[in-house]
Amino acid sequence: MLQLYIGNKNYSSWSLRPWLVLHQLGIPFEEMKVRFDSFAPDSHFKQTMLGLAPTGKVPLLVDDGLAIWDTLAITEYLAERFPQAGIWPTPVADRARARSLCAEMHSGFTALRSHCPMNVEAHLPEVGARIWAEQAGVRDDVYRLIDMWGQQLSTHGGPLLFGNFCAADAFFAPVCLRLDRYALPLPQHIQPYVQRVLALPSVREWTRAALEEKDFREFEEPYRTASGMLAERSLPQP
Repeated sequence: MLQLYIGNKNYSSWSLRPWLVLHQLGIPFEEMKVRFDSFAPDSHFKQTMLGLAPTGKVPLLVDDGLAIWDTLAITEYLAERFPQAGIWPTPVADRARARSLCAEMHSGFTALRSHCPMNVEAHLPEVGARIWAEQAGVRDDVYRLIDMWGQQLSTHGGPLLFGNFCAADAFFAPVCLRLDRYALPLPQHIQPYVQRVLALPSVREWTRAALEEKDFREFEEPYRTASGMLAERSLPQP
């Protein structure tokens, strides 16, 4: 069986992406969680992951001894192994566009990802308001998301970016969590898409597991302390 190595569900946005592809599309796999203790070379996390692949990072897919790292590479490998699963849209033009969106997510939106790290458990509207006011790069990233998602939803009519769920929605699921947890402003025609992604059964299951971790990692939360942990979020309604 496929094995997918992931980090803490509360924090690991890149782990969520291939996990969501596998889980939402019903591809059997074994989840292998490696706790974030530290990212130092001698940490348990780094030593464990370096024993499996040269990058020493998550996510990592292992298939019968073959290690595949990098979320895009994992997604493409899964699409080749399970061509009928619906990982990419069927029309050639839609597949090309979906891959373009995933590649842009993979290499871009650095301001949003840096200033608003994923934190499933948290509710941080005050932090989000300050970031929105101070960080032009974050505003630019969100405006790009609004334009990108708006075009796709207009073209395909929803409910998701290409109609049915595909890898593009998985790649943007952590972004939807960020937009929600930091309460960043969105127009009315985009907010429903974010809520539909958060209501996906697999996103809800990941959220439940993240809330159960209760594993505060100070290096992942520069804006909070252990004594300042906020109450658990309730799950979004389907």
